[in-house]
Amino acid sequence: MLVLKKLLAEQINSGASDMHLIVGLPPLLRIHTCLRPLDGADALSQEQALAFVREMIGDERMARFNHDRDIDFSTALDGQGRFRVNAHWQRDTIAMAFRAISDNVPALESLNLPPAISGLVDLPRGLVLVTGVTGSGKSTTLASMINAVNLTRASHIITLEDPVEYVLRSSKSVIEQRELGSDVPTFASGLRHALRQDPDIILVGEMRDLETTSAAISAAETGHLVLSTLHTQNASQTIERIIDIYPAEQQNQVRAMLSNTLQAVISQVLFARKDKPGMVPACEIMLCTPAVRNCIRENRIHEIPNIIETSKALGMTTLDDSIKSLVINGMVGKQDAIAHAARPEALAKTLGS
Repeated sequence: MLVLKKLLAEQINSGASDMHLIVGLPPLLRIHTCLRPLDGADALSQEQALAFVREMIGDERMARFNHDRDIDFSTALDGQGRFRVNAHWQRDTIAMAFRAISDNVPALESLNLPPAISGLVDLPRGLVLVTGVTGSGKSTTLASMINAVNLTRASHIITLEDPVEYVLRSSKSVIEQRELGSDVPTFASGLRHALRQDPDIILVGEMRDLETTSAAISAAETGHLVLSTLHTQNASQTIERIIDIYPAEQQNQVRAMLSNTLQAVISQVLFARKDKPGMVPACEIMLCTPAVRNCIRENRIHEIPNIIETSKALGMTTLDDSIKSLVINGMVGKQDAIAHAARPEALAKTLGS
């Protein structure tokens, strides 16, 4: 018989980043990007799935789950580890996805990120975005950035998360972490009220709609450093996505606002290392220089990739240059690198493949 605590312990002990529980299948573990069934485990029944979800969220949120058919939350295993969880219905049965969250926030310098990122935590105000597909390490990068501030200066930091992932313990800074559903109803509501809570830095889990995006930009305009994420693959796409959220008649105004408030876009791709177990990110870094701000304001977004390419001395880097560096340093294989490149044919030629 499957026992939830034993399954979560197995996920931690195996080093799996994710675990999937789906009725009719044995538990599935994702270890270094590869998905495999848990050895010797029975298939999950619907009764077990219902019991697991109720055990984690209680009867009140269970009623909401049955109504909405999806719920995000976090859970912990007796001090051994924490998990971000999504429970949902599929084919009239329950399924769950568990993302393991380390108890320890990694030091920013340990993540193999471009040096320019460490300077972003010293910005007094503005909007910094970390983007990438699901599982690209956005949450880890943001948590490490926040903790770098926490360990070095006295700031008031408020995070709005869905759900809370890394537990950030106040050191030199004071950190408040608010979770959607239990502490605050929406990102937009949390942002509006955060402005009256004397924050220096606000972390918003995701700019997922017009209301949240508008509130985040307004917070950055009023003198706060705002960190957030989008599920976009590069800086140009990120800027276009933000502008496209707004009605057409507001887009010129938004371009002007964004050109003044945006400070940087970090776009990540996560690779399984070939030299040792673990993962390593490749990043495109766009810093908002006057040239970039002019492109945003004048709707010349298509010129931004060229600015990034020609501004390496300022700390910018293209995704393909970052990937190439990982290959040269023996961290990532050529074929994996080419498969995730922005311009695969050009990178293949550069690498001599």
